[in-house]
Amino acid sequence: MTKLSVNLNKIALLRNSRGRDFPSVVNFANKFMALGVEGITVHPRQDERHITQQDAYDLGDLLAENAAVEYNIEGYPSEDFLLLVEKIKPTQCTLVPDAPDQLTSDHGWDLQQDMQLVQDTCARLKKAGVRAAIFLDPDVQHVELAAKSGCDRVEFYTESFAQSFNTEQGESILTQYKQAVARAIELGIEVNAGHDLDLQNLPTFLTISGVLEVSIGHVLTIECIEQGMQSVIAQYLQICKNSA
Repeated sequence: MTKLSVNLNKIALLRNSRGRDFPSVVNFANKFMALGVEGITVHPRQDERHITQQDAYDLGDLLAENAAVEYNIEGYPSEDFLLLVEKIKPTQCTLVPDAPDQLTSDHGWDLQQDMQLVQDTCARLKKAGVRAAIFLDPDVQHVELAAKSGCDRVEFYTESFAQSFNTEQGESILTQYKQAVARAIELGIEVNAGHDLDLQNLPTFLTISGVLEVSIGHVLTIECIEQGMQSVIAQYLQICKNSA
């Protein structure tokens, strides 16, 4: 069954807009866990525009007492970021090739260019006892390079799937993801996915067999505002339960 990991970045962004600890990312992590969520994700940026380093530490303390819930920290492998991860020791660290001024994640790693950085970082994470995942575009050739990187998992960037959902290109792009996931599994790499997945398109995406985790934040936060947390999380958990 696929696990749902909720990204708390947008909760932190709301908090930061008012200058006090409301809404609290720790309180919301507790709320999501109480509803059955099995993963919490954060993506601290260098400018701390949403999740701060202190948030990452506070969530680390919280989740250290909740062993059933996985903690995933995403980010570019700068030295400051890696030191943070080594201190917190989350379940998983997902390496993302983001520039400091990038609005949001919008592409996977170019492993022909960045293989040495990714290899060195995956080795460092595994030495620290942290599962190493890398953000990747859904391409079989990228997957075959990823098999040489030392990563434990790939997280497929699902923007193209979300954008093509219910369009003429939707089926062919879904097939592209199926092929990439299947090749990853053949090569012994576990699979995550995330970016603009939602209540409408996730059931179709999870017809792909072998996806262990989906990370959802921006759209899920909006859906919670529109429909209520309890309803939205219950729907996501049922979709994940019905996964291929």
